[in-house]
Amino acid sequence: MAAAKRISDEPAFVLHSYDWSESSLILEVFSRHYGRVALVAKGAKKPSSNFRPVLLPLQPLLLTYTLAGNGDADIHALKGAEWVGGHVMPTGDALLSGLYLNELLLRLLARADPHAALFDAYAGVVRVLASEHGDALEPVLRSFELLLLREIGLLPSLDVQTMTLAPLQAGTRYTLVPEGGLRAASAVERGGLPGSQWQALQRALDDAASYTATLRACVAVSAELKPQLRALLQYHCGSPTLRTRQLMIDLQAL
Repeated sequence: MAAAKRISDEPAFVLHSYDWSESSLILEVFSRHYGRVALVAKGAKKPSSNFRPVLLPLQPLLLTYTLAGNGDADIHALKGAEWVGGHVMPTGDALLSGLYLNELLLRLLARADPHAALFDAYAGVVRVLASEHGDALEPVLRSFELLLLREIGLLPSLDVQTMTLAPLQAGTRYTLVPEGGLRAASAVERGGLPGSQWQALQRALDDAASYTATLRACVAVSAELKPQLRALLQYHCGSPTLRTRQLMIDLQAL
């Protein structure tokens, strides 16, 4: 019988965990080289477990696990977890924002589908969330939403009209809609951005340092982008409304 393949010291973040038994957890993790992976952490709920203080969301980890069987969709056995360190747990709005991004990754990423560049962008976002982020929170969320949609093939080109492929006019306003892509905004639509700003976002996404470039490009337009990207993401996630998004809405209504 062949020995189980072992993955050692894999950079990863915990996206979600849920009970598997009285003492164990199932983890959904986002790993750099293997994408979204399901792991069982046996005994992780025991007070004496070494896993207990480590397996937290929004914390950079190195995970060691053995592959179950030969299928990508199996739940694998966690053998070791080490906190990489570098920042504290985000709090308040930053924590909610991080959990929102985790829910997006759970809904939109297929298992065992690697996205190393997206992982690196996510790690950068988490560092911002854990810092004194100030005014960076909204631009960093918009930039990650754009990078995520582009990475999984759900973002249309932002330098042409989606249905006609006609080039954008710099001074004309365009809006991004779930079923039609990028199109000229009607006179009654309050959303949208000038063609020059959509073109700047596309150049940023195409930049070799796309995370940094997209973050810079989002600073001036994050408020206008927010409803358009949220509608597009919800469309692709399907119903119901994202749990973290609904929680944010409920808190704002208090």
